[in-house]
Amino acid sequence: MLNKTIVAFFARVLLGIIFLMQGFGKVFTWGFDGVYNSFKPYEETFLPKFLVVFSAYYTSYVELIAGALLVIGLFKNYALYALASVLLIVSFGHGLSSPIWNLNDVMWRSILLIFLLVIPKEWDKWQVENIMRPKRQ
Repeated sequence: MLNKTIVAFFARVLLGIIFLMQGFGKVFTWGFDGVYNSFKPYEETFLPKFLVVFSAYYTSYVELIAGALLVIGLFKNYALYALASVLLIVSFGHGLSSPIWNLNDVMWRSILLIFLLVIPKEWDKWQVENIMRPKRQ
């Protein structure tokens, strides 16, 4: 059982760090103007500008906040659902800008995310949620 606990912890924290650091870079290093500049080409598509602006904010802050939540193990499923929505937005955006694009950014994160959603919750013992939740008899 220890290996299952370790693999659940490793997968959750690794995915959390990947998203946390990406969100941190977008929010605190690039700033919104830098992030938005990378989204500007999407204004030339059929997407309305408000949706492009929303996507830039949404993906940046969800990556930061949900990544941090995964690292500590708090509201894990909600964080995974939010990050799944980010992966869908990113996949749509990349596919919109180029019909053939490198799937590496999305594929490995998706595999870890799906893994974390399907493993039994009993495997992921080392998280803040377990400290806060009273033990059931």
